[in-house]
Amino acid sequence: MRSVSWEQDALVLVDQTRLPHEVHLLRLTDWRDVVEAIRAMRVRGAPAIGAAGAYAVALAAREAATDPATFQDRLEEAAREIASARPTAVNLRWAVRRVLGRVEVDQSPEANASAILQEAHRIAEEDVEANRRLSQIGAAMIRHGERILTLCNTGSLATVDIGTAFGILRAAHESGKGIHVFACETRPTLQGARLTAWELLRCGIPFHLIPDSAAGWLMARGMVDRVIVGADRIAANGDVANKIGTYSLAVLARHHRIPFWVAAPRSTIDLSTPSGEVIPIESRDPREVTHIGGLPIAPEGTPAWNDAFDVTPAGLVTAIVTDAGIVTPPYKESLRRLVEGAELVRHPS
Repeated sequence: MRSVSWEQDALVLVDQTRLPHEVHLLRLTDWRDVVEAIRAMRVRGAPAIGAAGAYAVALAAREAATDPATFQDRLEEAAREIASARPTAVNLRWAVRRVLGRVEVDQSPEANASAILQEAHRIAEEDVEANRRLSQIGAAMIRHGERILTLCNTGSLATVDIGTAFGILRAAHESGKGIHVFACETRPTLQGARLTAWELLRCGIPFHLIPDSAAGWLMARGMVDRVIVGADRIAANGDVANKIGTYSLAVLARHHRIPFWVAAPRSTIDLSTPSGEVIPIESRDPREVTHIGGLPIAPEGTPAWNDAFDVTPAGLVTAIVTDAGIVTPPYKESLRRLVEGAELVRHPS
């Protein structure tokens, strides 16, 4: 199922805030509504918001083209707001920059708007193909009967289609490897419970939903063979920004000698960011912590801390699975070679 698509001159998104109880499609024709959808996590997941951001620029270009004299200024102003809708995921900024690269000063506003839309289409299709390759590469390395723990949601809902870490799980299941998944509920907004469980059920993959705090106990009991998570940004040295709680899982996995994989397309690798120390971390509304589904779960007036992401140091990451292969430490060198188009790097475990 595509979470991001273009139909009849409108961007169509699956409203993920209504899942799992209702599959509701948003049909957006104003770029400002796309920005709101990104900020409100109606669309979420680094690859998905990258594609949505590209289409938002296309909508902004169509609007700006109505006044050729101000086209460039209006387009750039809109693009800045779109790119800043969520600061941690690099795919959004990358996609906005890429579609803007299609603008040519000697072309009409209408021609530039058309070129931007075509580039947005390419970004969406490339994401589907990249995640298909990533899923196949990762699944090939999964052993029969593995019990795999994952966090947040990394399936079709987090990408244009297929998924990253979830895509590996799905491909392994479909190839008959007999895997079993432990899906962390993923507080505070429960992407694991609401979204990953929904996708696991739809795909028929055996799983258990677990409280986030149960992960260490499962590992201690020998019930987890591998951890696979996604990423919102991978720094040049291999540090990984991902959903809050990823760092804790990586520490637990290292203590219990369990492989810890990160799965992401190459568009998530940001060689311009030297390390995780300089990745901007988004802080969100404290009500996401004190409320669930709009209902309070803490006393009125309770202060809450709500960073949406954490950074896992490269030293805790066993391997990074991408659409061009699996890379291993030292990441500063292997990631650079990967982005530059070097040969695939495979990992045996």
